[in-house]
This record gives sequence, structure tokens and C-alpha cells, in this order.
Amino acid sequence: MSNDVEKTGPIKVVIVEDFKLTRVGLRCALNANPDIDVVGEFENAMDCLQFVERNKTDIVLMDLGLPGLNGIEAMLKLREMSNEVKIIALTSHDREEEVIAALSSGANAYCLKDIDPSKLAEVIRDVCAGVCWIDPMVAQLALSSFPKIDNPGVLPDKSGSETRVPLTEREYEVLKHLVTGKSNTEIAKELIVSVHTAKAHVCSILQKMCVNDRVQAAVKAVKEGLV
Repeated sequence: MSNDVEKTGPIKVVIVEDFKLTRVGLRCALNANPDIDVVGEFENAMDCLQFVERNKTDIVLMDLGLPGLNGIEAMLKLREMSNEVKIIALTSHDREEEVIAALSSGANAYCLKDIDPSKLAEVIRDVCAGVCWIDPMVAQLALSSFPKIDNPGVLPDKSGSETRVPLTEREYEVLKHLVTGKSNTEIAKELIVSVHTAKAHVCSILQKMCVNDRVQAAVKAVKEGLV
């Protein structure tokens, strides 16, 4: 996918992770890609915020379980500082409370820490190009954390009465794939349609659900029992 403005030079990435071994592993894995450049690595969020304030940064790869200012608080502060910096949240399998908090923090992507390095590089490229991405396991954790809705696809309107989200049957199919973190290309393959058609369905879903991006649509779908 392409951004409105073509990016020149490598993607500048900052890593925030309090475990040194993990930081080193991430840096080595990401710097193996010629189009990605790790320009900073920090063990706490405050040092990261100060760096981003002074230096050009495209992506912040943010651990959630940080000492002091935690990853959720740091992401909110980054959002206050700049809308241009993209944020990828790193979370773990067994912290559902972190998943729920991260889904409201303004991050552009949500990855589990055991993500394959090559997949993480793909996510970084996609996020830099303007794509929002949510790890399928993160979506499942979020889904299991919300109570079951009696009437899936039904939302209360301003008066308190129920109204059904006006999605077509095909759009509900696309929404289910979107919640599991699939890209437009992957959705197109699953539904045997063109990427252009898949993208059109996603755009229609965002408009009908009154959300700005794929992650917000996935969160709303999970919270409201639409899938």
C-alpha cells in the first residue's frame, strides 16, 4: 500500500523495551532490513519521548510493561506530541488488561512479542504507509475479554433504543477478517475478490461504523458484538 507522499530513505524506528536482550534482538532483526533503520533504543518511556521530540522518527515500537511511565501512558503522550509518528504497541499473551488498554491508546498497530521478525518488518512498512494492523491473537484476547452481546450487530442509538449497523452480508464477512488482523490483500484472497474490491468494502465499513481506521472498526466490532 502506498502513502499519500512517497517516503524516501529508510524507515526510522525507535525501540522502547526495558529488557536489554530483547532490545538488542529487535535492533539486530530490524536492521537486517535495508529499508529499516533503528535510530534509537531506550529502556524507559521518558527518554524515548525526549528523543522523539528532538529527532525525526517514523515508528515507535513500544513495550507496554515499562517501569515508571508505562507504555499506555507513553503512547498517549506521544499522540499529544505528534500525529505524524506511528506507534506499534508490543504486548504479551497473558495480559488481557493491557490489550484492552492498548486498544484505546491511539496506537497504529498491536503486536504480540512472539511475532516473527520478518512479519514485524512487514507491519512496520504497512504502518509507515498508513495502514492500521492488529495481531489476530490480540483480537482474540480482546474478544474473550468482553461480555457476550445478546443481539450481535445491534447498537443502542442516542435515544437508548436499538438500531442495527447497516452492513451488508459481505461487509460482515470482511469485518470478521478485519478483526482477525488480515490485510486487504489477505481479505481479497479469502473472499476471492480483487484487492480494490476488498478495499472498497473496508472503506464502506469504516464509513457506516463511523470510525476513522481499521483498528477502531475492529475494537468497535469486538466491544459491540458485531462479529
